[in-house]
Amino acid sequence: MNNNILVTYASSYGATQEIAEKIGEVLQSTGLQVQILPVNEVYHLAQYRAVVLGSAVYIGAWLKEAVQFLKANEKTLADRPVWLFASGPTGEGDPVELLEGRRVPSALQPVVDSIQPREIAVFHGYINPDKLNFIQKLAITKMVKKPMGDFRDWESISAWAASVADTLNGN
Repeated sequence: MNNNILVTYASSYGATQEIAEKIGEVLQSTGLQVQILPVNEVYHLAQYRAVVLGSAVYIGAWLKEAVQFLKANEKTLADRPVWLFASGPTGEGDPVELLEGRRVPSALQPVVDSIQPREIAVFHGYINPDKLNFIQKLAITKMVKKPMGDFRDWESISAWAASVADTLNGN
């Protein structure tokens, strides 16, 4: 069995990509062979013995390309160790509570149940006002009422990635 680990992600503005890159760095630092790719650049999963998949979360939903990847690869993912992570809630407090207690959107739950991931993490996100247009800023501040800024907890992300590495390395 090969030793390649795939860290793949769907990111709109780069914050989730940066989390995926951090996870990949931590895995690599433990001796694992890791490829870090956006979901729309992953064509074959056979070459990977495990997959870490992350998606940005907007208004409680995963990005379309992450959902499509999960559904299209459901059977293959169910045959190997999989970890999922979501990035998105901003503000103070537990990120899962900020998503109303859901680690994954309800619509995805049947697919997630079929895949049976080892773990599902939810990390605080980053809303960079410099990358948003006027309408997006207005929607976030007035309708969704989410604070802008970088709320990512790099220690928490690194610790989670280290636990994934420990499992993959048989520790």
